[in-house]
Amino acid sequence: MYNHEAILKTINMIEKEKLDIRTITMGITLLDCCDSDSIKSRRKVYDKITTKAENLVRVGESIEKEYGIPIINKRISVTPISLVAQATSDTSYVKYAETLDKAAMETGVNFIGGFSALVYKGYSKGDVILIDSIPEALATTQRVCASVSVASSKSGINMDAVRQMGRVIVDTAHLTANRDSIGCAKLVVFANAVEDNPFMAGAFHGVGEPDTVINVGVSGPGVVKIALEDCRGQSFDVVAETIKKTAFKITRMGQLVANEASRRLNVPFGIVDLSLAPTPAVGDSIARILEEMGLEVCGAPGTTAALALLNDAVKKGGVMASSHVGGLSGAFIPVSEDEGMIEAVKCGALTLEKLEAMTCVCSVGLDMIALPGDTTAETISGIIADEAAIGMINNKTTAVRLIPVAGKRVGDTVEFGGLLGSAPIMPVSKFSCSEFIERGGRIPAPIHSMKN
Repeated sequence: MYNHEAILKTINMIEKEKLDIRTITMGITLLDCCDSDSIKSRRKVYDKITTKAENLVRVGESIEKEYGIPIINKRISVTPISLVAQATSDTSYVKYAETLDKAAMETGVNFIGGFSALVYKGYSKGDVILIDSIPEALATTQRVCASVSVASSKSGINMDAVRQMGRVIVDTAHLTANRDSIGCAKLVVFANAVEDNPFMAGAFHGVGEPDTVINVGVSGPGVVKIALEDCRGQSFDVVAETIKKTAFKITRMGQLVANEASRRLNVPFGIVDLSLAPTPAVGDSIARILEEMGLEVCGAPGTTAALALLNDAVKKGGVMASSHVGGLSGAFIPVSEDEGMIEAVKCGALTLEKLEAMTCVCSVGLDMIALPGDTTAETISGIIADEAAIGMINNKTTAVRLIPVAGKRVGDTVEFGGLLGSAPIMPVSKFSCSEFIERGGRIPAPIHSMKN
């Protein structure tokens, strides 16, 4: 039996506290699209995506209308293209990216992820070609997202790949310079990448996943912030319990949508990712949650501890609400997509170094950070290496999505628009790490990787 008060609270969460389903993402395997003839392979890719995801947007819109729950994005993730395309003799995979883009437009989804390579221990032929293709692929497509996994707790850090990705990011920035280097906003570099992440730009369909699957990503920073307003001045025990209860409610809604989408599309339900994903809108900020705990501004001493509490409580509340919680599940801290983070950067409270410390306890890493356009590839590689080390040592997912914006300097602001928001250009260290990056090779996995 439905509880009248609970229904009213849920309606209030949606209408006033910006609760939403951030994405319904359909994962599709493309391993059966491998063919030595690249034209045939790409035709198979297009046909499979457009067939499997033909009704994805329509179903998402019908659920949204029927239940009154905003579903912001409908997306697709596919098998890493480096695995699919390497059966061909192609020396560039840009045409594969264009095929993905065409399929995304045909199905009506916002983004398609999976122009990806997994190179945490080394390269295959397909990995080399795909990574070389990334700058042009992201410059010539609209909805394609790319990711490269360069490290894991089991294998260590592939420093050759780290060095290369610094150059790839710089090249992507240059090729999309006329659009404020927007291509870099669709490119993520991972340590410990997960196979069932529904969020872009890092989503790909892992080889251990079913042929097709529905994964749902929920959101709701505003709901958590409002809940914490009722326990001002109380102990952190009360804060943690409040967040857990709120995360439980949010995840329940996500599971409802996931089950409905799964049933109507006749596709298996995979996971609910209960990550708190902010938007540039006022009232939908992770930073404001942390400030509600008693910080004058996000970035002040205590910020990392507050974020650790938030991340842990979200996970604990979510796992009580669903048996299939996955993806990243926690709190995201993308600077350009969070109005509170933007303000904290502008007032000098939040620096790149403080953000790096916060990534030790959040769900992802250095996300949507705009850098000066003249930032060197080696400096970007150094930042990637630092984040990969945090992920490797702490056995957690970390990621880097940096945007060296062509022609911009510290003090400037860049407008990306939509959910990508706007970002102040943040300063980076003036000291060089080029000799460190040029060493290459592999940083070995930590001793705790030997758990078998």
